[in-house]
Amino acid sequence: MSSGSKSDLYTFDLTAVQWRKASVSGGEGTCVEVAELSYGARTVRDSKNPGREPLRFTASEWAAFRAGIIAGEL
Repeated sequence: MSSGSKSDLYTFDLTAVQWRKASVSGGEGTCVEVAELSYGARTVRDSKNPGREPLRFTASEWAAFRAGIIAGEL
């Protein structure tokens, strides 16, 4: 990925990223997995359906997303 732009996120090859389960995932099998990308970007997928296209967030989008969750907005 050559920069932190949104369009670059969708050209990034995800085959080598290291997925980790979100810290709030429960034991019911309803897990969300997150992987770190360049420039502070993140990608998120459903662990039950890893073949589905994951969501991708720029660093600023990820910060806003997390802030919304922490604030109880989502």
